[in-house]
Amino acid sequence: MTTTDAAGQTGPTSPDPAGTPPAGPAGVVTDHDRGVHGYHHQKDEHLKRLRRIEGQIRGLQRMVDEDTYCIDILTQVSASTKALQSFALQLLEEHLRHCVADAAVKGGDEIDAKVDEATRAIARLLRT
Repeated sequence: MTTTDAAGQTGPTSPDPAGTPPAGPAGVVTDHDRGVHGYHHQKDEHLKRLRRIEGQIRGLQRMVDEDTYCIDILTQVSASTKALQSFALQLLEEHLRHCVADAAVKGGDEIDAKVDEATRAIARLLRT
C-alpha cells in the first residue's frame, strides 16, 4: 500500500494504528517486517540447546580444575565444538529460510545484501 504526498510523490504507508507494518514492494507483509527473526519459532529449543552446551563448557572447566587427563579434556572440547557448529548450522538454515527468503520476495538490492551477508557468515563458519 502506498500514499501520495502533497508533492505527488508516492511511498510506502506508515504502520497503521493497529501496528501492522507497511507492506514491502511486492505488497507482502512478512514476519521479518514485523521484527520476527528466523529462529523465533524455535527459540525455546535453541535456548535449551545452548544451556546444554553451556553445561558442556562448565564440565570442561571442572575437568581442568580436577586435573583430568589431557586427551579426555580434548575429547570433551571436540564434543562441545561439534555441538556449537551444529547449532550454528541450524541457525544459518533458519536465516536462509526466513531473512534471505524475505529479501527475495521483496527483490531489489536487499536480496544481494542478504546473500552477501549469508556468504560471509558461511565463510566465518568454515574458518573455525
